[in-house]
Amino acid sequence: QVQLVESGGGLVQPGGSLRLSCAASGSTMSIYAMGWYRQAPGKQRELVASITRSGTTNYADFLKGRFTISRDNAKNMVYLQMNSLKPEDTAVYYCNAATWADAYYWGQGTQVTVSS
Repeated sequence: QVQLVESGGGLVQPGGSLRLSCAASGSTMSIYAMGWYRQAPGKQRELVASITRSGTTNYADFLKGRFTISRDNAKNMVYLQMNSLKPEDTAVYYCNAATWADAYYWGQGTQVTVSS
């Protein structure tokens, strides 16, 4: 069992930045990869970025270099640095963890709103 808690969301103006954090607890040694997904009203949840325990990253093409995912295995945390935010980035951002056994866990989500 893995528990995930996101933090760092909020309201920012277009062009601003936010840093999201996700803290994992429970059976953290079972986690192979973690990622960030987002879901806007009326849209399906989509992958933003993911990172494996070894540091291999994957990004959604729509990011165009604006976001960076990182992790601290010792502290069981993953981060998402978001720069040059756009109104279309507005969504609930969810932390995800995948275990070696292909079990998936989700955090409660944190709201990111980009508006002038």
